[in-house]
Amino acid sequence: MLRRQFLGLLGATAACAALGKPAQAAGTKHFAGYPGSNGVLFDATRCIGCRRCEAGCNQVNGLPAPDRPFDDLSVLDQKRRTNAKSYTVVNRYDNIPGAAGPVYRKTQCNHCLEPACASACFVAAFTKTPQGAVTWDETVCVGCRYCMIACPFEIPTYEYNEPLTPRVMKCTMCYPQITSGKLRVPGCVGACPTEALVYGSRAELLQVARERFHAHPGRYINQIYGEREMGGTNWLYISGVPFREIGLREDLGVTPAPELTSGALAAVPIVASVWPVLLLGIYAVSKARDRVAKEETKAAVAAAVAKAQAEAQTKLAKTKADAEAQMKTAIEREVKKALEEAAQGPTEGGE
Repeated sequence: MLRRQFLGLLGATAACAALGKPAQAAGTKHFAGYPGSNGVLFDATRCIGCRRCEAGCNQVNGLPAPDRPFDDLSVLDQKRRTNAKSYTVVNRYDNIPGAAGPVYRKTQCNHCLEPACASACFVAAFTKTPQGAVTWDETVCVGCRYCMIACPFEIPTYEYNEPLTPRVMKCTMCYPQITSGKLRVPGCVGACPTEALVYGSRAELLQVARERFHAHPGRYINQIYGEREMGGTNWLYISGVPFREIGLREDLGVTPAPELTSGALAAVPIVASVWPVLLLGIYAVSKARDRVAKEETKAAVAAAVAKAQAEAQTKLAKTKADAEAQMKTAIEREVKKALEEAAQGPTEGGE
């Protein structure tokens, strides 16, 4: 089946399903977050870019060793993003107006109150836990990577180097380790030497941020990033420079991602529901075409054999006729020669 035929069939099937029963996108109702959920407050004025948080994250999550050691700060010369081997990275921002020197920011999953990744995932591989973390279940993931497209912070990454069992990878706020009792705080928080990272309930973290604003007038921008952005996040930021200067988007607004994508995502459950039927139909069509093709091939082979046999018989008959004609001609020639010799009589000198 041609790709355009396949896509046309997919669209037609989805349209028929939509006419039969309207689908509802996940998360169209505003969710203000679980009461008492935890989070992390990052203070950019205290971060020194030491990368200890990266090392702590790597250790507690059993991630592969980086190409360059964590004490090699030359990696900060280039902007980096999280990947399948690094749940968190620190970047340095230079020449910011009004800043006394470079400013550093830690990047990881922001654990949105209403995650775009969870809304986009039609198999519910992502879960917003009551503890605040957004987790991912690899056992139900189908590898569509809609989560990567949906996330406004470009966080989920994919194991492209794993051809057989690739996974979506991202920060889990050390949810498995904390809920099992192995850790009290996320690995990055425990490794930070300057208390640039604080772990606690989201409500308490908002209060901590405001207390720092009050205690240090003029040091901070009077805004807590993540309090309302995209409906709010469990990872919060405070900074002494505008957030756009340290790579945080300021164009996201306060509307949760599921509300922004409800129209587009309405088709996703439809496609998910008709997918098995569609694949079964394609399989049946394919099998029927294979059966017809085999029958046509068998008939064509039989016709070719019959034709070849007929041609061989004709050729054999012609060859036999030609041979008989040649033999008859040769006999006639020899008889004629013998008669001519008999008519001439005995040769000279004979009796």
